[in-house]
Amino acid sequence: MQVCLCCHSFPGASIAVLHREALVALKAFGTFTSETGAPAVTESSIFDLASVTKVIATTTAAMILYERGMLDLEAPVSSILPEFAGADLRRNAVTVRMLLAHSSGLPAYEKLFLKYHTSKELLEAALSVPLVAEPGIHAQYSDIGFIILSKLLERIADQPLDRFCQREIFGPLGMVRTTFNPPASWKPGIVPTADDRIFRNRIIQGEVQDENASVLGGVAGHAGLFSTAQDLAIFANVMLHQGQPLILPATLSLFTRLETTPAGTSRALGWDTPSPPSQAGRYFSPHSFGHLGYTGASLWIDAEKKIAIVLLTNRTWPDCSNQKIKQVRPAFHDAVMEAMSSW
Repeated sequence: MQVCLCCHSFPGASIAVLHREALVALKAFGTFTSETGAPAVTESSIFDLASVTKVIATTTAAMILYERGMLDLEAPVSSILPEFAGADLRRNAVTVRMLLAHSSGLPAYEKLFLKYHTSKELLEAALSVPLVAEPGIHAQYSDIGFIILSKLLERIADQPLDRFCQREIFGPLGMVRTTFNPPASWKPGIVPTADDRIFRNRIIQGEVQDENASVLGGVAGHAGLFSTAQDLAIFANVMLHQGQPLILPATLSLFTRLETTPAGTSRALGWDTPSPPSQAGRYFSPHSFGHLGYTGASLWIDAEKKIAIVLLTNRTWPDCSNQKIKQVRPAFHDAVMEAMSSW
């Protein structure tokens, strides 16, 4: 980590490592920004998780609703969200499973925030984004798909995603520093993600970095969650315990199992799996699962080796041009796994 700071891979980072149910490392490195006099990152510093939101919040909510018999993975999205249907009849073939597995045919990303400036407008636009591929044929990681998925889950649960997650996930697990839209009192402890001089024209600290999620009010299925390395370690420990007490082992197994279609996909349901060359590095077992976040966050869990690794950074400071995190992640994961091999 010190080498990464010297190489300006990111200003600050926080890590957590779990092994055999024990938290064996919880450390912080660097500062909030690269400016002189910036506050030091601490073990309790809060980070924008970006797309790690997809698994901690959205996918976990889906697992809970599935287990309660409220979510049918094979149901057409349009049967739950009629507004998803359109003139393109292929949309009727898109299922909940396809949204989770990123095989819906929806595009990866659209800069909807440039045209739509309210949550209602942007959500309506997301629901009508055209397909770019046949449903179920091609794996294409899609933020748009998870924006739609979160709306679908809210419709089924009859409550907003943030409220459901607080009541069903964060509260019961004691994840006291995990939330969407952190209160103003938390701001001094939140690591900034960007000096936004294009869209919002301010330092982004304590509000979601992702622009589409920002217009959606800070609560979205693809991004928006804030947390600490320690809170994510709590979550990871539950996953190492086969999902208990949150969900049943069979549910976790179903959602973290590599999908067999489309051919060549690395995706499970909501989760990703390691596939060479992987940001997880060389040592995570084939049945491991995890996810990355655009801001420089990641979580990888290996139930076979009983290891979980949390890496939180603000590599997007001051802007998104720094791509060194792509080399940092696998090297960091490999270093931890090599150190743990003798335990």
